[in-house]
Amino acid sequence: MIKSEWFFWLVGAVFIVMALQMLRDTSNPKRFGSAAFWGLLGACFLYSTGVTEKSVPAEPLGLGVLVLICLGGFNQVGRGKLRTTSDAERSALAARFGNKLFIPALTIPVVAMVCAVLVKKVSIGGTPVLEPGSETILGLGIGAIAAVGVGMWVLRERRLSVPVHAGRGLLESMGWALLLPQLLSVLGTIFQAAGVGTQVRSVTESVLPDGQKFAAVALYCIGMALFTVIMGNAFAAFPVMTAAIGWPVLIEQMHGNPPAVLAVGMLAGFCGTLVTPMAANFNLVPAALLELKDQYGPIKAQTPTAVALLACNVCILYFFAF
Repeated sequence: MIKSEWFFWLVGAVFIVMALQMLRDTSNPKRFGSAAFWGLLGACFLYSTGVTEKSVPAEPLGLGVLVLICLGGFNQVGRGKLRTTSDAERSALAARFGNKLFIPALTIPVVAMVCAVLVKKVSIGGTPVLEPGSETILGLGIGAIAAVGVGMWVLRERRLSVPVHAGRGLLESMGWALLLPQLLSVLGTIFQAAGVGTQVRSVTESVLPDGQKFAAVALYCIGMALFTVIMGNAFAAFPVMTAAIGWPVLIEQMHGNPPAVLAVGMLAGFCGTLVTPMAANFNLVPAALLELKDQYGPIKAQTPTAVALLACNVCILYFFAF
């Protein structure tokens, strides 16, 4: 049986290999910090298996996360000079291969879907081929590995070092912000466990007028957007605001339709995603990859749309969810 842990081990090993490459890259002025950051991240992937199985203590993993935050927060993660083709060479290769360049990218979702829908039903000797409950993540991992092979075949590249170096360049371009979504999703869990939703609910009930449906709806949607701005992740904001307003006020007190209330509430949270640098994978990483002069350019361009969508979500929830 193929286990999901194997995929995480592979990811960790890739991070460690790239960290060793960064350590040898003298063109990176922060090569020691970069190597420490990505190498430690890879080690955390490997060590976390023992934490999950409760065979090793969790404290070193938590300490590793704090060190990662310090390295990123004190700007110790940099990038070296990327060894790549010139603009003219890339244009020539694009003209040569054309739409074939999309084949590796399309390989990933196709393989992931096949694994999640078909391979999950396959068993050998009564044992499933893929670990039950992890078919989707395994499909993503298998698809990524297959995409590397397909890409090398399409581009007629025989050296595995080429995609590894290209991946390292992409990793350095994204920087520490690549890790931010994972940390923020954990923050949402911590907030929920600490009872932040309950405290927000008590404050809300003390200031919210009785029977004021529109005020409650607006507070829920705007609160979802604001908490998403703070956390950078609507999925992290959702349990907090739903425990505070969505479920007790809109659903239990005002008898709103649960699927409609919760679905529109999540959409309101996504409006916050459009306007926060904390949602690094949506806003800061694209700016870095596209080498935009203004790293907040995507946020500035998306703000009018976010405000309009938030207003629409408030109206949709008010008029159609009750």
